[in-house]
Amino acid sequence: MSQTSIERLREYLAQLPPQSQALLMREFERALERGQDTAVATLVLEQLRKIVRKTEAEEAAPARTDDLSRLLFQPLEPFLVEAGAPIRVGQIRRSSLHPIWQWLGRDGAPAKLNEFEATLARLPTDNAGQVEALALKLQAAASDAIAELIGPGGGDKSRALARVGAPSVIEDLYSIGAVLTVREAMVTLNEKLPRFLRAFGESQIASVTAALNIPVLQTPQMLPFALSMVIQRMTAPWQIIRLAIKIAASDDEIRVAATPYGVAVTIALHDLSCLAAILRMDIKRGRFDTVADNLKALHDGVRGLRTELDLRNDSAWGKQLTSIRADISNALQSEIDSVPGRVRRILRQRAEKDIPPGARVDSTEVEEAAALIDFVATCRNYASELAINEVTLRTFSDLQQYVERSTESLVQSLRAADHKVRAYRQQQVQAAIRFCEVLFGDDYASLMSRAAENALTGERKSSRAS
Repeated sequence: MSQTSIERLREYLAQLPPQSQALLMREFERALERGQDTAVATLVLEQLRKIVRKTEAEEAAPARTDDLSRLLFQPLEPFLVEAGAPIRVGQIRRSSLHPIWQWLGRDGAPAKLNEFEATLARLPTDNAGQVEALALKLQAAASDAIAELIGPGGGDKSRALARVGAPSVIEDLYSIGAVLTVREAMVTLNEKLPRFLRAFGESQIASVTAALNIPVLQTPQMLPFALSMVIQRMTAPWQIIRLAIKIAASDDEIRVAATPYGVAVTIALHDLSCLAAILRMDIKRGRFDTVADNLKALHDGVRGLRTELDLRNDSAWGKQLTSIRADISNALQSEIDSVPGRVRRILRQRAEKDIPPGARVDSTEVEEAAALIDFVATCRNYASELAINEVTLRTFSDLQQYVERSTESLVQSLRAADHKVRAYRQQQVQAAIRFCEVLFGDDYASLMSRAAENALTGERKSSRAS
């Protein structure tokens, strides 16, 4: 066949759907196996394989581009915050990465990005050293492009900045440029920091202070990022304020705020506020599996800031801490107040004539109520610091008295229950025993379970005797 005919054949085959291409390949491969039309089959297969390989390469290209993007933004990973979460100093919105990557490819450094992409495509995937060297060059090029845009000189840059993205993206652009500029110092800090900071005492404070003693990390823009790296190693993040207190050599908030490390207090308050918001959302959604951990973290954080810092009630920090306590108290109190009513709806001993045939106690509702009782019990441990002492103690005491009386009454009702409602009464007793397990422990719950079994046994014996 002439070159023109081959090109026409390739164009025709390229227009076919992928399924048709695959079917043709299988048919011509079988023809070759049978020894039929080998010349035609070989020619068509060769063209089909070229088309398929080209398609696969084109599909793989975006993945390599994604790899390049990940290499560029890898130093930012410790500071990224997901969409919707409130942001503080020392954090960057993950949603800002994509528009900034697009700006770099379009306006910032398109030639260099194309060059790096071609280089990455040629590198073997298992050569970590060369990939790392490429990443450093890529990060340096991006840092230079950002510095050129946001640096001094060049007249009005508002239009050029607007091409990067929304105001929040531009805000993150400054942070991204700063982190990429000092990426080597951040790597050094990461290597110097202890792996875990469980009890942030004097020795660990000294160790962290020494690790932070890198001039480029002591600037107002970079110190929050350095502190964020420290916080990620801490079991109790609120203890980051101890660094500020140590640097100020005082617990007075005015002296602490006057040092660059005063930003540690701002970070701690922001993180406590976010944790309080998560707690409110978990309570609203009925997710109580993490409530105990969050309550403890909030309790310890609020108590730590109140006891280790001399905060004034009318200062910005003092007002923020008061607001956090109020938010926690309101969220917990409204939920605590609802628990007795939910328990009463399940255990209320209605007259037999008011119980419809086939009535059942919803097991899901029982478990939800049991989780809420456990929630109230957990709140007791942290009530005083979170300003919910009175409502928690009153509600827990009311629950204990009501469930104890109701369980005994329901067990007694089994002895004389009509067979039409006996199943419903048994389910109420089982629910009451489940609540007793949470309120009084396994021993008391087992005692009431045996009492219920005895009540049923006695009722069956009396029925047979009659």
